[in-house]
Parts: sequence; C-alpha cells; structure tokens
Amino acid sequence: MKLVPVPPIAGRTLDAQLHLLDRQALDNDGVPVTTVDDLELSGPEPGTEIPEGTPAPVITALLTGPVLGTRIFGGRPPSSRLIRIPWKDVADVGVVIKLGVSGDSLDADWVERWIRDKIIARIPGGRHDPR
Repeated sequence: MKLVPVPPIAGRTLDAQLHLLDRQALDNDGVPVTTVDDLELSGPEPGTEIPEGTPAPVITALLTGPVLGTRIFGGRPPSSRLIRIPWKDVADVGVVIKLGVSGDSLDADWVERWIRDKIIARIPGGRHDPR
C-alpha cells in the first residue's frame, strides 16, 4: 500500500488534544474565562461515509460547560447544555487560548460567577479581594 502525501492546507494545523482540549481560555483583558471541554467541527455528520477528496474538518467553535459528571460517570452532556465560543473569537492558541472578546460578553463563566455570588460571598471575608 502506497501512502499518498497530505496536500498542504492553508492555515495552522492543530492537534486538538494537545493544543486545545482542557486549555484555559483568557479574555482580551487576560482574565480566565473557562476551559475548553470539546470542539465543534464543520464537515460530514458522524456515522456518514466520507467520500475521498472531502476537505478536512474545520473548527467552528470551542465548547465548554458542565462536563465533570460525564467525565467521571461516562456519557456526554446534551449539546444544549454546552456553551459555544465561536472560533472567530479566538485570537491566539499557545499555552493558553487567548480570546479577542471580553469575558463579560460570553456566558461561559456563569457557574463561577454564581458560586462567587451565592456561596463564596456568604462566607465571612468572602467579599474581600485577597490582593
């Protein structure tokens, strides 16, 4: 069997597991927003046959949400529970993923805000900034 070389692709090739999944995402002010739990890709639907010559999938969004339980017990959270961060909002991929938008414009950190406002703030000294 002869291997056919992969044709050059415009853009950057990323290894999703190495460069994207479980990476922290920072907003345009450097404030942590979330971690990447999954990716949304363009391309054929899962389970369909892929004809030869079909272009490679492209990342359309980063997905984040309540996945801890599914990682422990298995399964997948419903897609309606995942929060989409459009790929066009990603400014840079490095040690962290830098977004080109403010974290306030995203709903990705609502769990952290809820815990901060409803639980931590009620602990004596919980409203004090440790800096």
